[in-house]
Amino acid sequence: MRYGVTVTGVQRDRRGRVTGVSGHDRGGAPVDIGARYVIGADGLRSRVAQSAGAAITQARPAGGATQYAYYAGIPWTGIELFVAERSFAGVFPTHHGQACIWVCTPTADAKAARRRTGSRAAAFGELLQRAAPQLTERLRQARRTSPVQGMLRMPNQLRQASGPGWALVGDAGYHRDAVTAHGISDAFRDAELLAVAVDQALGAGAEEAAALARYQRQRDQALREIFEITCRLSAYPAVPAFTGLQKQLSAAIDAEAAALASRPPPGQRLAATA
Repeated sequence: MRYGVTVTGVQRDRRGRVTGVSGHDRGGAPVDIGARYVIGADGLRSRVAQSAGAAITQARPAGGATQYAYYAGIPWTGIELFVAERSFAGVFPTHHGQACIWVCTPTADAKAARRRTGSRAAAFGELLQRAAPQLTERLRQARRTSPVQGMLRMPNQLRQASGPGWALVGDAGYHRDAVTAHGISDAFRDAELLAVAVDQALGAGAEEAAALARYQRQRDQALREIFEITCRLSAYPAVPAFTGLQKQLSAAIDAEAAALASRPPPGQRLAATA
């Protein structure tokens, strides 16, 4: 592990294969690290993806916005969801008696609220009032324990997942609107798929290009249905259609979980034949 290193790009050999990363430490001293494989797990604005030349293979409109803050001081009984025209809000209870309160809207609505109110917190309150007035009333008895955070114009996109000496995982390779709140599950799934592929390329006799291509096929197949539902939800159709899409999402997540659960644990087959 190397702490305090900022990666600024990838290294390549004469054939163009990625062979490591370049960057600098906290003091600004240059750092070069060689590697058999470079895995970019560095988020939506991935330096590894940019430096490796990972193409965006699919891009959909990026019109959604999500804002959230943490509150404490009142009891939280469980997860709550609120659907209204052009908005979707909810409560995610967490630790220490707090809950994450969030609201999703079109970006245009979030910008308009900010212009009217003049502050991020006031805009958040206005959007939450529109989406869930009963929740807003309860929050008058609570206290906000964090700043209001959020993101506008959330991309819905897929990147090329791998190339000679490199691969991407998490938001670096695939990002979608937070309206479906499934991103960490995507990241865990893809990390396992990629780990298996890299293990095969390193030690199990599989050809590298074939193993990494299989990772991309598995990733793209696994994400396809939920990605499509996400894109439709982030367009904020009328409430009956939005609710119907949420039910489709629930069924798709259950199906994905069942498919992942049916996969053998990584390494099980090799252990059984060792």
